[in-house]
This record gives sequence, C-alpha cells and structure tokens, in this order.
Amino acid sequence: MGDFIDANFPREVDFLKALVRVPSDNPPGDCAHHAEEAARLLEGLGFAVARHTVPDGIVKQHGMVSATNLIVRETFGSGRGPVIAMNAHGDVVPPGEGWTHDPYGAVEKGGAIYGRGAAVSKSDFATYAFALLALKDNPLGLDGTVELHLTYDEEIGGHTGPDWLLKQKLTTPDIAFSAGFSYAVVTAHNGVLHLEITVSGRQAHAAMPESGADALEAATRILAAIYKERKRLTRIKSKLRGIGSPKITVGLIAGGINTNVVPDRIVMRVDRRLIPEEKGTRVERELIALVKRAGAGKGIKITCRRILFAEPLKPGPGVKRVVETIQRHAKRELKTPIPETGVPLYTDARHYSAAGIPTVLYGAGPRSILEANAHSANEHIKLSDLKAATKIVEASLRDLLKA
Repeated sequence: MGDFIDANFPREVDFLKALVRVPSDNPPGDCAHHAEEAARLLEGLGFAVARHTVPDGIVKQHGMVSATNLIVRETFGSGRGPVIAMNAHGDVVPPGEGWTHDPYGAVEKGGAIYGRGAAVSKSDFATYAFALLALKDNPLGLDGTVELHLTYDEEIGGHTGPDWLLKQKLTTPDIAFSAGFSYAVVTAHNGVLHLEITVSGRQAHAAMPESGADALEAATRILAAIYKERKRLTRIKSKLRGIGSPKITVGLIAGGINTNVVPDRIVMRVDRRLIPEEKGTRVERELIALVKRAGAGKGIKITCRRILFAEPLKPGPGVKRVVETIQRHAKRELKTPIPETGVPLYTDARHYSAAGIPTVLYGAGPRSILEANAHSANEHIKLSDLKAATKIVEASLRDLLKA
C-alpha cells in the first residue's frame, strides 16, 4: 500500500515546500491568500476544492484580517461508511529572530525541510492530502468519505476555522483527525484562558504620590498573588499522561505616563493553562476574584476582560478504536510502539470533540514539539517522519473505511 506514497514522495515534498514559501502569519491573520495558493496546489493534484470564505465581521471579531477555509471531499464505495475529517491549519506564528535559514525559504538540508509552519502544521496539509491520493489510487474495498479541512485560525482559537465549519453545518464527520506528530496519538490537551487585567488609579505629581492612587503599586500586589498562585498550581497534577500541571504566566504589561507621574493605568495580560480535570469557567471566576482581592485599594478600580477561552480536550467515546488502528500501523512503520498521550497545548481538535465527534491528533513530526522547534527559530520537519506519517495515516484510513 505504501508503493504509491514512495513513488510520489518527491511531489509531496514539493507540495509542502510550496506551502511553506507563502507567508500566513497570525497575527496579523491575513490568510486568504495562502488558502488560495493551497487550493490551487490541491487542484493541481486532481482534487475538487470547496472554498468557504468567512464573513468579514466574524473574522475581525476574532482579531484576523481574512480567512478562507478549504474542504476537499472524496467518497468511496456506496458512501454509506463513516465520514472522516482530517484537519490541519495553515496559519502560523510570526517567525521571530534567530533563524539560520530563511523562514519562508523551505530550505531542504540534512533530510529536513526548514521553515515557519513546516512542522506546525503545513506538513499535515501534505500528509493528509497524499494519504488521500493513495486511497484514490487504490479504492478497492473502501466505503465512506474522507474530507480534508484546511483552516487558518488555530493560532487564535479556531473559531473561524473548525468551529465555524461545524456550526455552519458545512461538514458532519463521524471521526476527526487533527494535526499532530508521528510518535504519539494525542487524545487530550490543555485548555487556555487569556485574561486582560486593567488596573485604574489616579495620577499625581511624583513629589506628592500620596495625593494619587498608584495603579502600579496595586498591580505589583496582583503580580505577587499570581506568582504565588503559580507555585500552588505546581502541586496539582493531571492524571492523564503528558499533561502535567496547570500553568499561569503574565505575558504582557503596559502603563504609566512619565517618570515623574504616579501611574494611573496599568494593563497586563495573563495566560492560564487548564488541565482536562479543570472546568474553565470556574477557573476564570476564581482567577478574577484572586486578582480583585490582591489589587484592592483606595482609589483603585480593577476590570478583567476575557480575550481567549478554550476548554481542554478529553478522550471521548469512540476514540479507542481510532487510537488502536493508528498504533497498529505506526508500530509496523516506525518499528516501535507509540503511546496514547496528552499534550500541554490547546488545539483546534477540541471543536470536533465538543461536537461529539471521536477526535485524535496524529500527523507528521518528531517525538516532541521542542525537537521540531515548533514556534521557535529553525522550525523543521524530517522527511522520514513526513513519509512515515503519510503511510500510517493512509493505512489507518483504509482500516476505518473497510466496507
């Protein structure tokens, strides 16, 4: 079954390189141009591509400029078998500093392709597309439908991508694969809460600070409370492999007027990672209460605004069969067993799971996010991992689509 993938692997590599060479940074999230290039490349492979442009109002509501989601749909046999969705995202974080290769150059060196998005997750545009091509090349004994869902907002929450496609009823899959790495099947991941905290006080001359209400002084009490909370969270451990503890980070702080003026306004943004055992809405209430208690003072007003909220992914009914199918083929191809695990991230996969769809993360990549330099300089994907994942996905789809 892997003969088609072996023979067409140079085409798969070229396909991935072409995707990496088109920037799709999010922010700013002006990704419609990348979707059009991806659609053109998919059509060049013989697929019919449905383009679903997200309305401007929804795109802007979620902090993006443009987004077009792509769906490729291939039906086998009678079409009465399962509908399997395969979702990868084409938006990427900005490249940042420290690269030794052009982040949009798709440089091939030492058996790997370097570039922003090469691992997360343009590689799985290629994995899923060429696995589907292999099914089309030999469809004997298959019954059901495979859909490629290529979306563009994973970096900011998935609400204009998978969430929008599902709510618009543009797709109703029975099983979902989401972008992942080759050496583990992921069935759980953390959620996230991004909270913007605004501390308002009253400005005053620095010669008479007692005549004002120092917003920065109140903010330092909030910071101390948050870092105390960080230590407390380390004592909490998820029961799910690979998840670890809840996390909290203050990522941004801004404020003040001038060196000789008591600050009247401080704004900070907090990232709180939720383990699957936590309920996000409860964590949000408790964090806001903690912040307001810590910062309270005469003349001080504290407001908290939710920026981003994503519940964790948990293993759901129907997942076990998909996991075991992938593990069986991965062991044959990689010559080693691969575990079922969780990851301390959050992804688009949760939208499929929240809709009651058995969902796993599996695709092309190394044993860890750090090994791929994902979201770091010199992000890359090994060609051997790309080919292996394509073969494993194709074989798994064959089993799940058996008539």
